[in-house]
Amino acid sequence: MGILSTKLAAVKPSQTKAMTALAASLRSQGRRIITLSQGEPDFETPVNIKQAAIAAIEAGHTKYTAVAGIEELREAIVTKFQRENGLNFTADQITVGCGAKQLLFNALVASLDEGDEVVFATPCWVSYPEMIKLAGGIPIAMATHIDDGFILQPDTLRKALTLRTKWLMLNSPSNPTGAVYTRKDLEALAEVLRDYPDVWVLSDDIYEHLVYGDAEFATLAAVAPDLAPRTLTVNGVSKAYAMTGWRVGYAAGPLELIKAMNTVQGQSTSHTSSISQFAAVEALLGDQGFLVDFRRAFQARRDLVVGLLNAIPGLECRTPDGAFYVFVACQKLLGSKTPNGQHLETDMDFAMYLLEEAGVAIVPGSGFLADGFIRISYAASEDELTKACAAISEAVQKLSLAHA
Repeated sequence: MGILSTKLAAVKPSQTKAMTALAASLRSQGRRIITLSQGEPDFETPVNIKQAAIAAIEAGHTKYTAVAGIEELREAIVTKFQRENGLNFTADQITVGCGAKQLLFNALVASLDEGDEVVFATPCWVSYPEMIKLAGGIPIAMATHIDDGFILQPDTLRKALTLRTKWLMLNSPSNPTGAVYTRKDLEALAEVLRDYPDVWVLSDDIYEHLVYGDAEFATLAAVAPDLAPRTLTVNGVSKAYAMTGWRVGYAAGPLELIKAMNTVQGQSTSHTSSISQFAAVEALLGDQGFLVDFRRAFQARRDLVVGLLNAIPGLECRTPDGAFYVFVACQKLLGSKTPNGQHLETDMDFAMYLLEEAGVAIVPGSGFLADGFIRISYAASEDELTKACAAISEAVQKLSLAHA
């Protein structure tokens, strides 16, 4: 009998982490690698937030905290939901964890029995299906299409729901597509969900503040208040506040579920860093003006990258409305032959070719359950992005069709 569980055997490693680690390994060998595989802002954490962390250390806030998080932070989260989303929670309906990722996992572990189904739209974040499997559930993928802007359609949702469905997982703005669900989109999904009163909604709002142009953020619990009693809203400070390493996420929802999630966390990580929690209070209640600058910079980078990539023969991408990724169709290049005679049969082959030939680390779409695409993060400087796109263009020009 081996040491590893059969449950783990079905779980795949994160391709985003794998590609980023491979890029780091090549860089340590002296290779010049531009890493566009990681979903991490390149901005510094704002100074006032860092100062709040320093003040917390100097004030001696370095001990264990409550599992659900310090009272000051949970009250700050209550204020945030009221101010930005028109949602009313009590502090007891809030829980804080080591990033939004842990809270998604806590919710699944707290709620899923063996054989329960969780439906989600694809392309999806790489961790959704794997977390569902680890929690004993069955992941059910619902395909979206580029012609629909990668937005889940009501008929697709209805066809996927069964008596075994426990959760619908929604992510807007989306990783990896950047799709943003409008109020109308959410209202259409809510109409379907009203016919399935036992299906809960897990709303992953981590990219809430990163929307561009005329796009507006909306969250299901606010759009459909009648569904709020069976909705868990998850968010955090990692993406918008450039605090990925601080590991602070939060969730709000029905008290029974929040208590169960606290039970799970109490037997695992206990709580996130006390220092990070005090920094997060300042992030949520302090000056929010820098968010405008962050959004402006990301939008400029988005426009730059979309223009450069769409100029490369064989690549095609839509302009995303949110997050900081472009999801690029590369189907026309599959079947091509590299200068050394290798045939690029899959998006993983193409991603590895770009890493080796162009020195650019990206993530294949298959990692997001969408073959024939690649995901490129534009959370990097315009100079780096320009160099990366030029290197990708040069590498693509070296390809020849297999039948040529």
